[in-house]
Amino acid sequence: MYGDQATVEKILTESGDTWAVVGLSANESRAAYGVARVLQRFGKRIVPVHPKAETVHGEQGYASLADVPFDVDVVDVFVNAELAGRVADEAVAKGARAVWFQLGVVDEAAYARTRAAGLAMVMDRCPAIEIPRLG
Repeated sequence: MYGDQATVEKILTESGDTWAVVGLSANESRAAYGVARVLQRFGKRIVPVHPKAETVHGEQGYASLADVPFDVDVVDVFVNAELAGRVADEAVAKGARAVWFQLGVVDEAAYARTRAAGLAMVMDRCPAIEIPRLG
């Protein structure tokens, strides 16, 4: 509903391999930790973005998306829906090519703004579930 299968596949295969994972910390019990590991397994470079700026899965963390000193292709959002729209706007400002809101994260206004800015976007889906399906 918030991103057809073609958009999911485009983000996973054509949008680039540098994924900023917003909300990713070294807390192994959080979903972001496991999803980031799956993304790495499938050849994606993950960039942890969390106020603690922790190194996760061997990758240097940054306190905010604006602090990342290089381009990111996809912004994977693991924050609650009330904060997700701001992150989507930051992804547009950063020049990302796509935004991915995780399961349970839906902000229709942010979706409309992000799509209007020309970015691919999906919401309420998980790349760790979708990427293995690509074969």
